[in-house]
Amino acid sequence: MSPVDRSEDPEPSEPTPAGLLFVPVRSGPAGCTARFFRTPLGGRTAVGFTSAAKLTATLGTEQACVRLSERALRSLAAPLGVTALTVDPPFSAPAPSATPVPEREHTWRDWHPQHVGALRVTGAAAVIAYLNLLIG
Repeated sequence: MSPVDRSEDPEPSEPTPAGLLFVPVRSGPAGCTARFFRTPLGGRTAVGFTSAAKLTATLGTEQACVRLSERALRSLAAPLGVTALTVDPPFSAPAPSATPVPEREHTWRDWHPQHVGALRVTGAAAVIAYLNLLIG
């Protein structure tokens, strides 16, 4: 059997150890919990970064992390059915904005009388149709 040259293979047949990884976590009731992400195709994946700078560049400065080996991260993810591991993903979806939702400027008292009348007529028609169904 000839040896396999993996230097030009973009996806090696066997995963190579990545060393200690910076794994993003979130706080939970029992301490910190590893965050799992979705691939572009929708599959679940565990994520690790080879440096704190790469984690910060991708997920932001507020993201907490722990150091885990690749084997430990895979063992942590396996019971949840997560088998994929992504090391140093190039980007992630932006975080949701923290801007508050503006309050509505108008109340029901500000409605135009025609709109209120249309709602009354529609409501009355619905009640009559329901009564017709009951009476038969």
